[in-house]
Parts: sequence; structure tokens; C-alpha cells
Amino acid sequence: MKRILLFVATNLAIMITLSIVMAILGVGRIFTATGLDYGALMVFSLIWGFGGAFISLAMSRWMAKQAMGVQLVDGRTGHPELDWLYATVEQLTRKAGLPMPEVGIYESPEVNAFATGPSRNRSLVAVSSGLLRSMRREEVEGVLAHEVSHIQNGDMVTMTLIQGVVNAFVIFFARVIANIVRQLVDEKISYLVYTVTAIVLDIALGVLGMMVVAWFSRAREYRADAGAAVL
Repeated sequence: MKRILLFVATNLAIMITLSIVMAILGVGRIFTATGLDYGALMVFSLIWGFGGAFISLAMSRWMAKQAMGVQLVDGRTGHPELDWLYATVEQLTRKAGLPMPEVGIYESPEVNAFATGPSRNRSLVAVSSGLLRSMRREEVEGVLAHEVSHIQNGDMVTMTLIQGVVNAFVIFFARVIANIVRQLVDEKISYLVYTVTAIVLDIALGVLGMMVVAWFSRAREYRADAGAAVL
């Protein structure tokens, strides 16, 4: 429930922020007296598509810590396993030529780990308690090397750019197609038809866009595996 509420609150904050930006720039209106303004729609799509993606990226480290309950470690906890975890990440990041990321652990039976953050200088590597309990140290080291490789490859920013492009295309084409449908019906219900069609297309095209993002994501995972092997 905490994760759901945090997700909803964050997205509301993003929507409000982008709405304010749109109002300041004066690009909120995409319809004119002559019909759909494609230039305004393009700006609208880019702001919403990239704006949401990059705001989420900027908040990613904080969001991950709040949503997952990540407890940071500094290598001086006195707990052998946690101090080893920190020292291993430190060694791997030094080999990768990276600044030291934040290192954390969160309570979960799942065997999982992740890296996040808006940049190489502001990143986080976190592992689940289930991973530390289930894997030998050399296996954990391989997982950590994979996450450090994600940071080294700049995958968080790369995936944000890809998501932004996909979002922008979805928003743009959903409204272009909805506008065509709107012109085919009675003027009295045209706005309702446009709104419903745009929402349906946002969802349908969004699902197709997710497939593209997933394909890129899988490619980056393989590249992180290769980087982990080198480290």
C-alpha cells in the first residue's frame, strides 16, 4: 500500500509540475479555430513525454529508498556481511572508474538487486536480504558487478531517453488519430469521441511502446552481463 500511495502521489506531483510548465510556456492549447495545431501538439507531446520521464529519473534514487525501505550502509556497521557488501561495491566501482554510489539493503525474501539514480555521481546499488541469504559471496559479487555495469553504461539515462521518445510518439499519434475520428462524427459529440479515443489509443499505443522499451531494456541487460564479466 505504501508503494502504491507513493507511486500515485509522485505521478500527481509530476502532472501538476508539467501542467504549470505548460501554462507558463503557453503551449497547453493544441486546438485552434481551424483545427488541430500540429506544432503545439508536438511541443505538448515532447514536454509530457520527456518531462515525466526525466522528473521520474531525477527522483528515482529517493523513490527507491522510500518505496523499498532501503537502509544505507557505509562499510562501518560492524556487521561482517554488510561491511563486505559495501567493500565489494567499492572495489567494483573503483575498477569501473566510477564515483562511489550509495549502497543499501532492503528487507525482502525475493532474490533481487537493482541500481538506480539520475547520474553516475548520484547512483544507488541496493540488494535484498533474500539475495544475501540465498547466494554465496562470489555469486553476490557477480550480481553487484552487473548493477555497477548498469551505472557505468549509463543505462538509467539511456532508458529514460528511450521512454521519453516512446511517450512522445504515443501522445502525438494518439491525438492525431483521435482528431481524425472526431471529424467523422456529429459535432455535438465530437469532443467526447475525441477524448475517449485519445485515452483508448494512449493505452493501446502505450502497450506497443512498452514492447519497444522492453526490447531495449533486454539489450542493456545483456550488455551489463558482459560488463560484469569484465569486472
